Amino acid sequence: MINFKPPSLLFLLFASTFLCSQSWQQNADYTMSVELDVASYQYKGKQKILYTNNSPETLDMVFYHLYFNAFKPNSEMSLRLKNGKDKNKRFKVSLDSLSPIDQGKLLVFNLMQDGIPLNPVFQETILQVPLKTPLGPGKSTVLELEFLGQVPNLIRRAGKNSKENVAFSMAQWYPKLSEYDITGWNTDPYLGREFHGVWGNFDVKITLDKNYTVAASGYLQSNKKRIIKTGKKTWHFIAPKVHDFTWAADDDYIHDVYPGPNGVVLNFFYKNNPAILENWKNLQPITAELMDYFNTNIGPYPYKQYSVVQGGDGGMEYAMLTLITGERNFRSLVGVTAHELAHSWFQHVLATNETKDEWMDEGFTSYISTLAEDEILKENKPFPLESSYLRYFRLVKSGKEQPQSSNANRYEYNSAYEISAYNKGSIFLSQLDYIMGHDKLLETLKTYYKEFKFKHPLPNDFRRIAERVSGFQLNWYLTDWTQTTNTIDYKISSVLKNGNTLNIQLERVGLMPMPIEVLIEFISGEKALHYIPLNLMRGSKTNPNFFGIPWIEHTPWSWSNPYYSLLINLKNKNIKSIIIDPSFLMADTNRSNNSYYFDLSE
Repeated sequence: MINFKPPSLLFLLFASTFLCSQSWQQNADYTMSVELDVASYQYKGKQKILYTNNSPETLDMVFYHLYFNAFKPNSEMSLRLKNGKDKNKRFKVSLDSLSPIDQGKLLVFNLMQDGIPLNPVFQETILQVPLKTPLGPGKSTVLELEFLGQVPNLIRRAGKNSKENVAFSMAQWYPKLSEYDITGWNTDPYLGREFHGVWGNFDVKITLDKNYTVAASGYLQSNKKRIIKTGKKTWHFIAPKVHDFTWAADDDYIHDVYPGPNGVVLNFFYKNNPAILENWKNLQPITAELMDYFNTNIGPYPYKQYSVVQGGDGGMEYAMLTLITGERNFRSLVGVTAHELAHSWFQHVLATNETKDEWMDEGFTSYISTLAEDEILKENKPFPLESSYLRYFRLVKSGKEQPQSSNANRYEYNSAYEISAYNKGSIFLSQLDYIMGHDKLLETLKTYYKEFKFKHPLPNDFRRIAERVSGFQLNWYLTDWTQTTNTIDYKISSVLKNGNTLNIQLERVGLMPMPIEVLIEFISGEKALHYIPLNLMRGSKTNPNFFGIPWIEHTPWSWSNPYYSLLINLKNKNIKSIIIDPSFLMADTNRSNNSYYFDLSE
């Protein structure tokens, strides 16, 4: 039995109540060499990690992720796929059908701490390692090991021989040190969902058949330093300040280089397939425009290279690189590139914990990439985020929704996870546009990126930035939207006219409160936008200048009262219609009760 010493009670109390990003970050500097046999699909390697404990706790053990061990029959991932309430559509092949050569494997040998052998405990995709010498606050230790792996069939993100004939997509391929943060160790088994990693520098040498081209995270070192022996070549990459390292290899890659903004080199690796060449050429200037858009609206990309690589099973973000399938129509190719590139900001620089707060990564990425595509492709959609709202409404109607704060691995329905992470996460920002105003939202995103890059921010970190920028209190919004399944539903209950006074009775039907905007349109064509702040905000939005319509502010609506009387002075004008939320940014789950139209025939 392993004697595990838990973090101190004071530390756990601090972590559970403060719930904001810690001022410290662990650091793991990797030095790795790996040799891949392209015929047997097996690889072996050596790894050395200089691990620095910057936490206030003494660590008695560490953990590693061994992701490739999930790709085999009867693994935890296989069991999860079989026992889910609905099919995970990202998996096209049953893990139980894999033959031995098509299964994944990652084994660790000769694990040592500062030269002293350790006795790890294997738990499929998690390696638990008691330390010989506890690692105190501010102290460093050297962890060394050897590893042997087998590349599985490409079933989810990583593997060999994709449907588009890419030979190797090497993601999650090495023993990866688990992150220890304010919530403790992050040791969720790999079930096909998301990741969390430790910041550090990677120095990686990859040796394989000399006919293969390698695309990887980091900067390729001088060609003169490559070693060619017995028909093999060694590729050497250095990736600074990242929390993962990914590579792909193929003997038929085309490699194009395109200039990106701020001196960034954009690399494009894709198969020499005549059917896709034009699309991949046309993608290159669009990618540069996308990077410029994200630089402008979030903050500067901090590295000097980024690679778009054909590989994987759809699209997946990695440090300084993305793997995407390439046999797509051009619009789809741009879409997946935009989304995965945006992850470079929200996942590989900000790096929220995707297992615990996946909506902060996938949702924020979906929001900004959707707007970027609409602008750069000049699609000029009246409501670019409409599909996110519609999918969220379907989820609510299905009754399968769980709070966004649910662990990504433990959603009952895969479809509920997908919509919650991507679509409801995107609406989180879109509704902040409604609550704060568009300029304040953009300022919030920029400030959030500037202050929390390389810090693994938590939901409260973003909330506090938004509060500072807007001047509003927003804990109610974060709580209701992400920690409950409360829905928004406001209705016009009745409309009474008494002389020149119009009494509009409004009702909050759903449990989640919001500030309310009501558009009044007169027969003359004049319009007025009436704004009712929410008392929980402790502030009011400034005039958003919605199509130049006059803005009239009323007394705040108290959440404790589900009813509100909106009194309008008609000034001898005849009214045509009343509409709650004409911007459609509020995710009201029943818009059928949001409008009232007067009978003009009388």
